[in-house]
Amino acid sequence: MEASDRDRELIAVMGQYFAMKAELESLKEQLEAAREAAGEAIGVFYDPRQNAEHAADLQRSHRLRGEMAWLMQRAEAWGRAASGTDEHDRSEGEPEPEEWQSFEKRADALFRA
Repeated sequence: MEASDRDRELIAVMGQYFAMKAELESLKEQLEAAREAAGEAIGVFYDPRQNAEHAADLQRSHRLRGEMAWLMQRAEAWGRAASGTDEHDRSEGEPEPEEWQSFEKRADALFRA
């Protein structure tokens, strides 16, 4: 089976998503280690207005979350379009277990290295 241009686009989008997710997880670990070392309260440490030392990293984490949400919306739109074209191919009585899971969980299962 050969991948279509749309499939390759989805693969690229999900690759970007998981690269950002890994970067965000690493950034969160670094920030939490810094917070614990400083002995700061969560509310104070994670407020960029009160934590000038880590403000750039905190803002980067917010940007990453926003970009990840945008990428996931693109992937979900792709999935909705694909399921709409495949809808007539499924029998009426066939269960659709994919629809019982969130898209992100399915994507995690498919694209995790």
